[in-house]
Amino acid sequence: MNNTTAIVGGIVALALIGGGVYYVTRDDGTLSPTATSTPSTSSSGSSGGGQPVTPTPTPQASAPSAITNSNATETDTTAVVSGSVTPNGAATAYWYEYGTTQNLGTKTSNQTIGSGFRATPAPGFITGLTKDTTYFFRLVAENTYGKTVGGIQTLKTTTVGTPAPVGGAPTVKTTVGSGVDRTAAMLNGEVTPNRAATSYWFEYGKTTSLGNSSALTAVGDGNAKMNVSLALSDLEPATTYYFRLNAQNQFGTVNSTILSFKTLNPVSGTAPTANTLSATHVATSTVTLRATVDANGLETMYWFEYSTDSLLGSVLLSSTPQKSAGAGSNPTQVETSVTGLNPDTNYYFRAVAQNSLGIVRGDKLTFKTN
Repeated sequence: MNNTTAIVGGIVALALIGGGVYYVTRDDGTLSPTATSTPSTSSSGSSGGGQPVTPTPTPQASAPSAITNSNATETDTTAVVSGSVTPNGAATAYWYEYGTTQNLGTKTSNQTIGSGFRATPAPGFITGLTKDTTYFFRLVAENTYGKTVGGIQTLKTTTVGTPAPVGGAPTVKTTVGSGVDRTAAMLNGEVTPNRAATSYWFEYGKTTSLGNSSALTAVGDGNAKMNVSLALSDLEPATTYYFRLNAQNQFGTVNSTILSFKTLNPVSGTAPTANTLSATHVATSTVTLRATVDANGLETMYWFEYSTDSLLGSVLLSSTPQKSAGAGSNPTQVETSVTGLNPDTNYYFRAVAQNSLGIVRGDKLTFKTN
C-alpha cells in the first residue's frame, strides 16, 4: 500500500456512478448531497435499532486506509468491484482507478464513506468496458489528512452479452432524532434499496465531523422505503450531537444530510432530606406522625415506617401510603394519621423521603398508645 499526501479543498462535486446523486464539500469539510431524491410514499417496512449503542472515545484522526478486494463480478461491459475503507476520523471519499495496463489511467466518480474509525465496505460499479478484456483496478481513499492507494487487482470481462446487474444505488434520508433525554436518543432515517441488496449505518458525534459509526445492517433488496433507527445511550447531558444515515449496495455508497439534536440539561437538585418529628394526637389506636421534608428541587414522595420492633425490621414493619412532598427547595412539614394500633403499646417510627436522586430515612423516634 502506497501513501501520498493531498489536501482536499474548495468545492468538490462527486457523482455516484449511474446514480443521480451529487455531493459538495461543506465549509467544515463534510460531504453532503445536494440532489438526493427520497420517495414521498408511506413506509412499507421498518428496521429497528436493536440494543442501545454507547459512544466510545474518539481516537486521533488520520489519513484513511484502503484495501482492494480481489473478487469482482463481470459482464461484457460492466464490473462490480469491492474493497474496504477505514476513514480514521475525517470525512473520506473513495474511488476506483482502472485500465488495461497497470498504469491504469481511468477512474470512477468519487463516493463518500463517512468519517468513522470502522473498516467499511466500499463497493464500485464500473461501466463502459470492452468485452473479453483484462483490466487492472485498485481502490483509492482520501481525506484532509492524506490519500491512500490499495493494492492492484485484475478482472476480465466476458465475451458475450451478459445482462448488467439490476437495480441502482440506494436512496437515504435522515429524519429528526427522537426520544432525546439527558443521556439517550434515537436516531432515525429512511432507506430505499432500489432493487439491490443494501446495508445502512449511522454516523454520529459532537461535531459535524461525526467520528462514531454503527455496524452495517442489511435492509434487503426491495424497492420500498424502509424506516430505520439506532438507539444511543450514555450521551453527555446538555450537548449537541450531529448524525446522518448512510447506505450502500453494489452500485455505490450514498450519504444523507447531517442533522443534530441536543440532549437535555442535567438534573438539578440533590437527594431529599427527612427529619422525623415527635408524634401527636396519640390515642388508644390512632396517632399522627410528623416530619419535615426538603425535596431539594426535585419531585419527592414521603411516607412513614412504624413497628413494635425497635429495630424496625421487615417482618413487623408497616408503612403509611406514599404522599407527595412537592419539588421545592425548603423544608416542609408533613404529617400522616395512622389507625388500627394496639392500645398501651410502644411503637417506633421514622420518616422516609425519596426522589430521583435517592432515598433517605429520618431518625427513629417512639411513642406509646393509651
